Amino acid sequence: MNRRVIGLLLLAGLIALGCIAAGCTDIPETTSGQSAPPTGEETPGPSAEGAGNVSAGNNRFAADLYRHLASDPGSAGKNIFFSPYSISSALAITYEGARGTTADEIGSVLHLPQNETLRRAGFAGLDAVLNSGDENYTLRTANALWAEETYPFLPEYVDTAARWYRANVTNLDFINDPEGSRATINRWVEEKTEDKIRDLLPAGSVDPMTRLVITNAIYFKGTWVKQFDPAETTEEEFRVAPGETVRVPMMHRTDEDAIYGYAETESLQVLRMPYAHADGTELSMLVLLPREDNLTAAEEALDAETLVDLRKTLADQRVRVVFPKFTLETTYSLPQVLAAMGMPTAFSDAADFSGMDGTEDLFISDVVHKAFVDVNEEGTEAAAATGVVMNLASAPMEDRTPVFRADHPFVFLIVEEDSGTVLFAGRVVNPEGA
Repeated sequence: MNRRVIGLLLLAGLIALGCIAAGCTDIPETTSGQSAPPTGEETPGPSAEGAGNVSAGNNRFAADLYRHLASDPGSAGKNIFFSPYSISSALAITYEGARGTTADEIGSVLHLPQNETLRRAGFAGLDAVLNSGDENYTLRTANALWAEETYPFLPEYVDTAARWYRANVTNLDFINDPEGSRATINRWVEEKTEDKIRDLLPAGSVDPMTRLVITNAIYFKGTWVKQFDPAETTEEEFRVAPGETVRVPMMHRTDEDAIYGYAETESLQVLRMPYAHADGTELSMLVLLPREDNLTAAEEALDAETLVDLRKTLADQRVRVVFPKFTLETTYSLPQVLAAMGMPTAFSDAADFSGMDGTEDLFISDVVHKAFVDVNEEGTEAAAATGVVMNLASAPMEDRTPVFRADHPFVFLIVEEDSGTVLFAGRVVNPEGA
């Protein structure tokens, strides 16, 4: 596996963007460990080519989503942090059950490889690498399917999720116990993210019409190769806008050993701060610092090809680094954003997820995402989770409201309710008669 491919995926997907901002009745249930491939089948090994294609697509999606979030008036002056890999993973599993226009739109927005083998092997390969372990840092990602216990999902869909995405299937009672089901899913997310992501699914997001929830969780904790000395951290001004500052703790690394990958352009300074690693894939934080206060130069560099070019120009040299400590926690509900990016059908009654259940009755009711990052002298801790909630479309229902038309003789009683005692009884044959 090309380490540069994986490094780019993670820095674009988990760390760098935050710094710029500074199932069913017929299917067996699996509740522990990772799902095994269907009986008699073996999951193909990691595909470097597929991983490269999935990585490139993920980074294009990262740039697209960042721009949409940044352009939202509600984001003006606010931090942004998210994990495009987490969102892509959850929606890729969703894509496996989409058909027709629904699939075309999701695939286009996520920039998924059209070749089925490359796409699936790419995600499987990346998942294997990200979970391969390293003695110097913690990095893991996990997928899961949560299915309504009475709903007949297609075995082919569940097998695909298990084989290629290691997505466990757990049957829940969404119909009779939606809140209990929501709590179960949220506990899984908390466990996978070391309690950094809590209440991923907010109250009311799961209801009796929910048939499937697809989740991804990703967690990372690593130390800098060149850690900062806490004794050198001081309170200093940070410009939040021209003429406006706040005081924050700023870390300093300016000694002779402060050797970092560094590059600069007319509008940017670029710094790579690596995390300690042993045999695992190399991880680093890439920081894009505009020379002026305007973030436009940095945001324009988020283009996947531009990032590749910038990384190629990095050269190790001594750099005097002054960098803020910060902690970010973000929450996003993404249906409107994803629809605006080009996949509106998935959220409508016209959605076609027949690859999941053989019908066109399911649609995405919500895509929720939460992310957390803490950057300090020692290193970085980051976590994110994504939930895709699939609901049953509301079909036109027969009006069963009772009609009580007393236009013919009737009997009536006057009853004392506590005891049920009939106090009066009578009948009406003609309301105008004696």
